[in-house]
Amino acid sequence: MSESPRIQAVTAEDIPDVLRFVLQARAELFPKLSTAGMPADLAQFEAIYLQGEGQFLIAREAGRMVAAVGYLPYDGRFAQLNYQGRKTVEVVRLFVLPAYRRFGLAGALYRALEAMAKAEGVEVVYLHTHPFLPGAIDFWVRQGFEVVDVDADPVWQTTHMQRLL
Repeated sequence: MSESPRIQAVTAEDIPDVLRFVLQARAELFPKLSTAGMPADLAQFEAIYLQGEGQFLIAREAGRMVAAVGYLPYDGRFAQLNYQGRKTVEVVRLFVLPAYRRFGLAGALYRALEAMAKAEGVEVVYLHTHPFLPGAIDFWVRQGFEVVDVDADPVWQTTHMQRLL
């Protein structure tokens, strides 16, 4: 890396680049999902992340997008997690290009996102990840998250994590 990537909030002009970046990263990490169509949050990106209660950050180096992360209001879709009465968001779409990993960029992106969440009065940050993603669970533990549940599914083993703010 020649310079430190610059973290910034997404603007309307960034949306086409963000969608391209996120969909390509998603297809590489989850090949089976890449044929499942456009995820709802991405299809409604502007309404959710720019006009709604979501937030989305990107990192650019020399104009090139190298990382992204966002959060959405948690929708309560996992019955075993009860966040009733607490303002909760879900971290989504953390992707860092391979050449930019292991330099602290993901942690810096998350800390910037968490600062936005705190400013918005968020009480709980939730996310889920999977053991087959190298280093993901350890990364989130280092960011202060704790594992609260692991699905019994033998393929995905979805690992639910939270951080109280």
